[in-house]
Amino acid sequence: MTLDEPDHRALAGWAADCAARVLPTFERHRPQDYRTRDAVEAARAWAQGKITVSEARAAAFAAHAAARDAGHPAARSAAHAAGHAAATAHVADHARHAATYAAACVQGDAAVREREQQYQELPEHLRSVVYPAPVRR
Repeated sequence: MTLDEPDHRALAGWAADCAARVLPTFERHRPQDYRTRDAVEAARAWAQGKITVSEARAAAFAAHAAARDAGHPAARSAAHAAGHAAATAHVADHARHAATYAAACVQGDAAVREREQQYQELPEHLRSVVYPAPVRR
């Protein structure tokens, strides 16, 4: 599916929302590290047309570096969620990775609730971009 610019920007905003919900997981482990928060803000700024793709990509790379520094698996996942949210400005497919990493931050029923919330908040016409149809045999 080819996205027009408004849909691409909407997808970046949605990915930012997914990552923002798990930022506290990262910040509990690295309270002085703002790279993940900066990446979520960059995704939102790009979605609003306030920054360039290059600026969003720089924030994405910084968040992924924060993931390497995180040390804790859930904090790492939260940082990757933020990185992929910002990277959605460059390639829309990163939105699905932001959602997957956000869900990986939580366990059990909370992960199911997170995925349900993600699905409900995603505009219906964009759901096939993030959740492709399963392969049928």
